[in-house]
Amino acid sequence: MNGWYLFDELAAAPRAGIPPPKQTRIYKSAVPTFLTSTPSLEDNWRAVILFGRNTASYKFALGQALLSLGKNQDDVVRLDELATPYARALCDHLKQAPKQGTFQKSTFLQECQRWIDRVYSDDQLRDATVKHGFGDVLDAFHNLGGGRESVRFFHKEQRPQKGIRLTSEFFRLANEGIAPDLEREVEGRWRLVETAWEAGVSVPLIETDDQGERLIALFGEEEQGLNQPRRVSVTSSRDALNGYQKGHCFYCFAQIGITAGANDLADVDHVFPHVLGPRLPGNVNGIWNLVLACRDCNRGVSGKSDLVPALELVERLHTRNEFLIGSKHPLGETIVRQTGKSASARADFLQKCFNAAITNRIATWKPIIRATPVF
Repeated sequence: MNGWYLFDELAAAPRAGIPPPKQTRIYKSAVPTFLTSTPSLEDNWRAVILFGRNTASYKFALGQALLSLGKNQDDVVRLDELATPYARALCDHLKQAPKQGTFQKSTFLQECQRWIDRVYSDDQLRDATVKHGFGDVLDAFHNLGGGRESVRFFHKEQRPQKGIRLTSEFFRLANEGIAPDLEREVEGRWRLVETAWEAGVSVPLIETDDQGERLIALFGEEEQGLNQPRRVSVTSSRDALNGYQKGHCFYCFAQIGITAGANDLADVDHVFPHVLGPRLPGNVNGIWNLVLACRDCNRGVSGKSDLVPALELVERLHTRNEFLIGSKHPLGETIVRQTGKSASARADFLQKCFNAAITNRIATWKPIIRATPVF
């Protein structure tokens, strides 16, 4: 490679006699990296939502239903009590996106559709959900793949009635004050996954609107004879990205929020400055370059503004992007298409962006670290 070495800590041209620095790690799986040696309860919850298998939307509906029960004091929840918030979450999504899994048809979803069509009453929907709705989702909820499981947020109960027993870990999570953000993260992930299911084998490219506030799915030009890709607004950028940053500022690791009106509401920031877009090898508005930042880091007196990120931040961006790729469609596929098919190719892409940026701006910026690094 010409110019700087891959993530060279010297940030200078190669010098005779100085061996190349060690390249950034290539992760075989994003899950072990996301779940550090001492993962928090939030880390475990987010791993379930972001990295668990995605063959049906039942996991997301169950996650939303569980969070809605967080204020309850009873640890045992009967299936007929869980059924209503669980089914209602699915019905809300069925109205927008009929395809809620990789399967051809589902008896349970057909029952939900009858309620949407006002054929079923609320009681009939509840009874149908108890009978058909829980299938494998209770057993599979904590499964992260590769034989790994998250911390248990509930256990199945068979007697005296079928249901679940919420664990102390769940109640601690639900009462930590971030439940509204976790609910938004589930919703954001769900919308992205069902968008991929709708597209079938042709996974849509995901980009942002001009302000970086919304994620937009671009469906193929060949669709319905269109000359331009069909554009569909999917979800909030904050809702989609926050979980991968574990609810912390990308730069200084201060806690951030994603709920409107929050005092710590995150900014959506371009790691490589938007103003340098024409000089970079890739689309500066791509998901690969967007992170959530606290206001101080993004636009404070000593914030990054339009400065070039230090190399350690470029390596951190690589790690964050590998998290996105590890969670599969459609954000992962988008980053692969935008930056490279292998982790080493993606690191090389970021290096080229840094080289181009530093040539135009010279100086780099580092944050003041305000909390313990979480990724």
